[in-house]
Amino acid sequence: MLRFVFWSLLLLNAALFAYAQGFLGSSKGSDEERARIKPQLEASRLTLLTNEQADAAKAAPAADPAIAPATAAVEAGAAVPAPAKTEAPARPLACIDVGTFSAGEARRFEARLASLDLGERQSRQAVQAQDVTSYLVNIPPQGSKEAAERKAGELRGMGVTNFFIMQGDSPMKWAISLGVFKTESGAQAMLAQLNKQGVHSARVTPRGPQTTRYSYRFRDIEAAARARIESVADAVSSAETANCR
Repeated sequence: MLRFVFWSLLLLNAALFAYAQGFLGSSKGSDEERARIKPQLEASRLTLLTNEQADAAKAAPAADPAIAPATAAVEAGAAVPAPAKTEAPARPLACIDVGTFSAGEARRFEARLASLDLGERQSRQAVQAQDVTSYLVNIPPQGSKEAAERKAGELRGMGVTNFFIMQGDSPMKWAISLGVFKTESGAQAMLAQLNKQGVHSARVTPRGPQTTRYSYRFRDIEAAARARIESVADAVSSAETANCR
């Protein structure tokens, strides 16, 4: 009986050894399993870390989810789409008023701007203005002859004798004229002298006929066109340029 058990175990061990060595053939599933596991066991690609390196790897921040896909694509050799180009903002358009011009200045101004071909973006408006030819130093109208004479008496008391009471049918009736000057600077000098003598109610009034002048509005114009308009306005007259209100 013991002999039978001995030989049975011996035969069983021999069969197992032959199977392990492949003498009895191997299943297809086992070969595929070994082929799948082999790349995962490449010892040459393993790197041993020190304790410090392992701690640093644990403390490293997680990859940004917005950047990770692009990084993975680059590592894989895939093309990463370029960021979309943003269009440059359009240059702002301006609206300006220029003026005023006399009739002759307006004609020259328009002729020099004709090359810009502004069309409906350019408009002209007639403006009633005063063509100043002189400056009057005066005390405003007193309302009546009697009041004007009382004011004249006060002037004499201050040592002012060069004046006269204005009459006639005009807005300046019963005003007191203290001098007429060709330039504003001359009128202002006279006014300063009267103030020193104690006359503080006098003022400077421009004089001259009413005339028609012209102002222009330019809408939706680019910076280059604005510069051209301002240059022409300076060359034609002393007209001012301002943003539309």
